[in-house]
Amino acid sequence: MAKEKTMYVCENCGQESAKWIGKCPSCGQWNTFKEFRVGKPSAQTPLASVQKACRAIPLSDIRAEEEPRMDMRDEELNRVLGGGLVPGSLVLLGGEPGIGKSTLVLQTILRLTDKKVLYVSGEESARQLKLRADRLAPSTPLMAELKVVCDTSLENIFEHIEAEQPDLVIIDSIQTISTEAVESSPGSLSQIRECAAALLNFVKGANAPLPHGGGAGGEAEALVAPSIILIGHITKEGTLAGPKVLEHIVDTVLQFEGDQHYLYRILRSQKNRFGSTSELGIYEMRQDGLRPVANPSELLMTDNQDGLSGIAIAAAIEGVRPFLIETQALVSTAAYGTAQRSANGFDYRRLNMLLAVLEKRVGFKLAQKDVFLNIAGGLRVTDPAIDLGVIAAILSSNVDTAIDAGVALCGEVGLSGEIRPVSRIEQRIAEAQKLGFQRILIPAANLKAVNPHDYKIEITPCRRVEDAFRALFG
Repeated sequence: MAKEKTMYVCENCGQESAKWIGKCPSCGQWNTFKEFRVGKPSAQTPLASVQKACRAIPLSDIRAEEEPRMDMRDEELNRVLGGGLVPGSLVLLGGEPGIGKSTLVLQTILRLTDKKVLYVSGEESARQLKLRADRLAPSTPLMAELKVVCDTSLENIFEHIEAEQPDLVIIDSIQTISTEAVESSPGSLSQIRECAAALLNFVKGANAPLPHGGGAGGEAEALVAPSIILIGHITKEGTLAGPKVLEHIVDTVLQFEGDQHYLYRILRSQKNRFGSTSELGIYEMRQDGLRPVANPSELLMTDNQDGLSGIAIAAAIEGVRPFLIETQALVSTAAYGTAQRSANGFDYRRLNMLLAVLEKRVGFKLAQKDVFLNIAGGLRVTDPAIDLGVIAAILSSNVDTAIDAGVALCGEVGLSGEIRPVSRIEQRIAEAQKLGFQRILIPAANLKAVNPHDYKIEITPCRRVEDAFRALFG
């Protein structure tokens, strides 16, 4: 009988401890240590057999040829993955329930007609998957190479992988999978940790690089393990369930974000060992699945803002993609003694800071007024360059004067009221020009890196918030 031991792991950062601790010494959070029991794997488990096959190899003898990535037939997904799915990688796709994780994965693998795919479902029945596949691809014959199995046992999943020899394995979801090596319920921290670790060792052990001349014919042939995509849920705090424990184990972490009441979804890369984490993909949720959005700027702006106050167009960059977003603000007299502050898609604390700057540096008295801010389209933007757009929308609503529809803005606002320079100013200007804007307000410090004669759009530099206010309403 395998001997068990008890360990405690911080749910926030993955710090391990032999005993329970009230405050995590690594991340400083309280009451985040959870107990789990770990059993020593037996000799019959797939994990143990893979570990025995690995051996030390001199670095100079390892073949390091660049393997072609798997084309996912999805431009947005390929971009976020860094050019495609790396063979033998372990990818975690996380998001809120109902956001579209299973839909994104299923519609993607339905296009991989040249690959063998094994879909392991622990949440839905095979009939439910068939109904969803018919809805996503009604006119396309379903793949004969797509195999579906409804199982939650890790040991059985390894048997299915060995029998089918697929190129890609989908596990939906990792919270439903359990192993006999751990005596706890599926979805617990110990089960998630051990199952993910076993899948990682299976993938990396089978794809271990071999030295030159290792086989009978001069070179040994490596075992080929499939790429594995794990679908994971997130907690009520908005982090991946299982949480940093899973993020440490996998090669790539993809976060699927969005509001169920809006059409748009954003796919971000939070960790990628094979590419950049600055990429993101944008999708539109439709009746027949998720459609990649090639030009999000045209969809994130309304066409009827002429004459309406409280609307400003900000040039933002998410990842490496520039796009223009519509910032909407409403300023009204507080109905009660305490003024309300509300922000959708924007950091609430940063909104309070910008309001303090307006009151202290520009002289607008907003302490007794309600301020409501909304980023159109349900997106959440973290780019500080939209500060100028937020302030412009607030000022426009406060004085009840509309901003010219042909004006875009970008710039970070400092505590002293200065407009600080932003990165990739050329991309922001080019995006505004492409969409037909006549003028763009930029930080004055960025002007030295831009030649205004290279653009057809009028470029207006601003050093302080007062300059932007005079340029918009003067």
